[in-house]
Amino acid sequence: MSTPTFAEQLALLPPIAHLAAVELLDAAGTVVATLANRPGTAGSAAVYHALAARHGAITPEAAREGLALYAEHTADARAFPGKHPNIDRLIDIEAGRLAPLTVRLQPAA
Repeated sequence: MSTPTFAEQLALLPPIAHLAAVELLDAAGTVVATLANRPGTAGSAAVYHALAARHGAITPEAAREGLALYAEHTADARAFPGKHPNIDRLIDIEAGRLAPLTVRLQPAA
């Protein structure tokens, strides 16, 4: 059996139509990234939303799961650091180079 693609993984995640964005906050409560629910970042918003719902924060365990969800894009991110910043963030959290992040959901208007 083949490994599911990112598109196949996305189809299994909870919907995020009710969200405008997913904000990622550091330990001080500072927003370090905003993943808008729009073309180009909606997939990442869905991944981070699902991870926060399952784990309560983006922890090393959540990051590991997220890297699996990103499927084929994770290998590309590892090969080309900087190309996929939302995946790079998970790689850094999993490796302990970045502290876990909390998530704040911004509802759609």
